[in-house]
Amino acid sequence: MLGLMQNQPLLISSLIDFAERHHPEGEIVSRRIEGDIHRCSYKDIARRSRQVANAMEALKLAFGDRVATLAWNGYRHLELYFGVSGTGRVLHTLNPRLHPDQIAWIANHAEDQVLFFDMTFLPIVKAMQGKATSIRHYVALCDADKLPADSGIAGLQSYEALLARQPDTFVWPEFDENTASSMCYTSGTTGDPKAVLFSHRSTILHAFAGGLPDALNMSARDSVLPVVPMFHANAWSLPYSAAMTGAKMVFPGAALDGKSVYELIESEKVTFAAGVPTVWQMMLGHVQAGGLRFSTLKRTVIGGSACPPAMISAFNDDYGVEVLHAWGMTEMSPLGTVNTLKNKHLNMAPADKLKVRVKQGRGVYGVDMKIVDPGGKELPWDGKVFGDLHVKGPWVIRDYFKSDAGSPLVDGWFPTGDVATIDPDGYMQITDRSKDVIKSGGEWISSIDVENIAMSHPAVAMAACIGMAHPKWDERPIIAVVRKPAATVSREDLLSFYTGKLAKWQVPDDVVFLDAIPLGGTGKMQKTKLREMLKDYRLPDL
Repeated sequence: MLGLMQNQPLLISSLIDFAERHHPEGEIVSRRIEGDIHRCSYKDIARRSRQVANAMEALKLAFGDRVATLAWNGYRHLELYFGVSGTGRVLHTLNPRLHPDQIAWIANHAEDQVLFFDMTFLPIVKAMQGKATSIRHYVALCDADKLPADSGIAGLQSYEALLARQPDTFVWPEFDENTASSMCYTSGTTGDPKAVLFSHRSTILHAFAGGLPDALNMSARDSVLPVVPMFHANAWSLPYSAAMTGAKMVFPGAALDGKSVYELIESEKVTFAAGVPTVWQMMLGHVQAGGLRFSTLKRTVIGGSACPPAMISAFNDDYGVEVLHAWGMTEMSPLGTVNTLKNKHLNMAPADKLKVRVKQGRGVYGVDMKIVDPGGKELPWDGKVFGDLHVKGPWVIRDYFKSDAGSPLVDGWFPTGDVATIDPDGYMQITDRSKDVIKSGGEWISSIDVENIAMSHPAVAMAACIGMAHPKWDERPIIAVVRKPAATVSREDLLSFYTGKLAKWQVPDDVVFLDAIPLGGTGKMQKTKLREMLKDYRLPDL
């Protein structure tokens, strides 16, 4: 017997329709690359999204065609989120921090037909256009009078001129909710980048889960600042959850330095912000140096890579901002776990509470997870035993787009490549990436543990731990460190800082001071490049 409920497909167009109908006055604030602050509402975004939809027809794009963007976080990018996917085309957010040759390879692999781009990225577009052979139309996200007289791109159109020619009425089509909605490519740290193809159904379900109280707890009372880029796993789905809840959206554009982010938080009364640790490191440095405070910011979700305990303590204890430590992957849309406390934790001593907060958190409804040994046997949730982390759920990848390697799933589970523990309360903690775990004398050393201790030193701005080959111990850890401006710390000082914090055999053998640690396009440390930088390094006792 089937239920007698209406069968309405879960489509992204329903989000902007809902926001326009129930939160028409909801504000969308964008710092534009032109330097000014632009303000509009969900009603405006809905109207212009319909113009985008009509533009898809005017450009003669077929259902399922890929539409690429090279754009910062802003209102025009948001309009494309709804206007492209809502018509059954696939929004493909390209990462502008990649090399132009990589971007061209990705565009060709995706078979992108159109590229919408911010004028900031004109040099990238000029460098890649001859190689991105599938792209038929180039549209600059600007007014007509901002187009350069000689852009070097044949047929370049202005976004505003394109929209001005379109009516603002459009009936969103209904189609199968499993239809592809958007596409993101993984960073490709090993081999070529891989394409993750999201569906309307997975996106809507993920948006529901993200807004839950024990997840990101979004509401119409929030002012949300996604510093995480809209080209990084769809800004962690915040634009979709915001439309679903009516939350105010504040977009930082290209100004991601600590001063600019802090000023935007204060001027727009931001209550909730999201980003990777490197962004918050810059902002905390600005706040601490200026003796500043947050007047409205209540919580921040930190993901993309493990958040150092020192950063969690600084936000929580020094500034009264709750850190929601989170974990996920592009292949998971990306949300997997969020660290919110249970009732039993509320009256804990601060030090004990921090031990809970440093973990990546509990799985949100829709994500199941387990840890397994090398033979695939499931391991207990005791908070001690660690194993390879596997996940499954309605917004977790089944296969990569145009993949020749077959499905990555193992018995229906997606192997994340992370090594983790899970405690009896269901709190998962990443101990390492499987490729970054250091094996020394038959014992495993977590590079994250080593890094977190270094990051708690007042003179350290960034730290990365990697293993170096050793003839006796197989590998030994070293710590690469970037000092804070004007700060001093010696090799001996930093190594002695580990005393009593780790077992002696887990303490790194050496410290290497660098001007910078290589970062990927989403702000994660790139240990592959770091190892290449240090390929001629030799441990001090060899």
